[in-house]
Amino acid sequence: MAIEASVIENLIREAFPDADVSVDGADGVHMSAIVSSSQFAGKSMINQHRMVFSALKGKMDGPNGELHALALTTKIKEE
Repeated sequence: MAIEASVIENLIREAFPDADVSVDGADGVHMSAIVSSSQFAGKSMINQHRMVFSALKGKMDGPNGELHALALTTKIKEE
């Protein structure tokens, strides 16, 4: 099952309204994203990634997930 990059981007923007978000991926199952948000301040990279994966609302959950792989880069957005 494939998913549009715009769906992933919208889910991330919903969870992180202040974020700068860029999602790329042409095949719908392997994508990359760069997310910059002030909500990441004080969080480890692992926790930042967990926050983003949580925002995907199950889209990457095991064999039933629509998205197989997401190469993720998170950054702390300076206000």
